[in-house]
Amino acid sequence: MHVYIAGGAGVVGTRLIPQLVGRGHQVTATTTSPAKAAGLEQLGASAVVVDGLDSAAVGEAVARAEPDAVVHQMTSLAGRLDPKHFDRSFALTNRLRTEGLDHLLAAAQASGVPHVVAQSYTGWPNTRSGGWVKDEEDPLDPEPPKAQRESLAAIRYLEEAVQKVDGTVLRYGGFYGDASDPMLPLVRKRQFPLVGGGPGYMSWVHLDDAATATVLALEQQARGVFNIVDDEPAPASEWLPYLAECVGAKPPMRLPVWVARLAAGEVAVSMLTRTRGSSNARAKRVLGWELRWPSWRQGFRHGLAQG
Repeated sequence: MHVYIAGGAGVVGTRLIPQLVGRGHQVTATTTSPAKAAGLEQLGASAVVVDGLDSAAVGEAVARAEPDAVVHQMTSLAGRLDPKHFDRSFALTNRLRTEGLDHLLAAAQASGVPHVVAQSYTGWPNTRSGGWVKDEEDPLDPEPPKAQRESLAAIRYLEEAVQKVDGTVLRYGGFYGDASDPMLPLVRKRQFPLVGGGPGYMSWVHLDDAATATVLALEQQARGVFNIVDDEPAPASEWLPYLAECVGAKPPMRLPVWVARLAAGEVAVSMLTRTRGSSNARAKRVLGWELRWPSWRQGFRHGLAQG
């Protein structure tokens, strides 16, 4: 098939392109940076420089490509996250998940594209009550921290809009596998502390495994919502000290909840003490997805800089 990837120069897109090309598919990939176009060509894609927030340009690019499927991978997450001003850090990504999505869906409809796949996120958007591991039937958080409300609203918008056109929502877990991951220097410098007892859960996924699941969703034209995470949701009290060990760092510092709230804000406290993990059972069952790194334990030890 011919796949149009909006946001092809991101950490998922650069792994998705070679997997699709290796399986015989044609790929058109977009970037907002002319400097990144050559890199997309080297991966085997036809590169297009286009601003995802420019409706006319998006419509023209999709019409010219005539794809069989479009994939929304557009984010703007480079740089350090400020948890006290979470929505400010995600402002452009939120626009790409709303306005950018609208432009892509309109272009797909105008060109008769039958299948849309979009990147979402699982973890902190899950409801923060009840059991520590959620599936796709569990609700999103009805009362997120104030600094996350706009970002969660954008995720809700994306998921509802994609499901209205019978598309596929892939809720990726926390990514790892990129050597430039901004979290790793923080862990090495002991600037990523455990808060309280670290009971908040996280679900991880290696970038290569995320790309593999995306290929399967495209090839099978799977519909609905899928959690794309590994087999082992885990509390921060387990994964954070282990990650520190894997990168050769000292164990993380420990902060009382009240100190962390003053220093980093409610979002940081929530993520490390109340966030729920996610089950991948549906993705494995429906897509036949097999993970190269089924647990962050092996992945952190051997796959942090792979890909």
